[in-house]
Amino acid sequence: MPAMADSNFAGSLTLIAEHSANGAIGVIVNRPTSMTLGELFEKVQIPLASEELAGQPVYFGGPVQTDRGFVLHRPVGQWHSSLKISSELALTSSKDVLESLGANGGPGEVLVTLGYAGWSAGQLEEELAQNAWLSVEADPQVIFALPPEERLSAAIALLGIDFANLSTVAGHA
Repeated sequence: MPAMADSNFAGSLTLIAEHSANGAIGVIVNRPTSMTLGELFEKVQIPLASEELAGQPVYFGGPVQTDRGFVLHRPVGQWHSSLKISSELALTSSKDVLESLGANGGPGEVLVTLGYAGWSAGQLEEELAQNAWLSVEADPQVIFALPPEERLSAAIALLGIDFANLSTVAGHA
């Protein structure tokens, strides 16, 4: 929501990968960093065959474990450490997905982040009750087909709302 005070999340579009009684985990999908995939692959010493992929940005996925990589991808595939989000999307943190990507073996669409967003049990529910977040069903087209600067407003538009019309003041009935 526009009134989000936490600079880690202000203006962010965050994909929640898992939400349970134990808490929630997600990744921010609209905050590219200055690091490219080519630079990241060089750091982790994995060859990257695709020049097109080499120029793609690495994203700030959230303030937790910013030294750890996460790959949001479709199709889901079979990777060592994946969290299946939907029939189309998964979040993988194992090196095998990077090795496959480096060799041009897929997955087909990827968004690589450093770090993730995490909430303890009940924390996200409390933030939702305080109108800190607006939720919408994930749309892979918004994540993979649009430039990062257009993703937040496009996600909100899925609700039939113009982001510019959202108020910074919350009300409760």
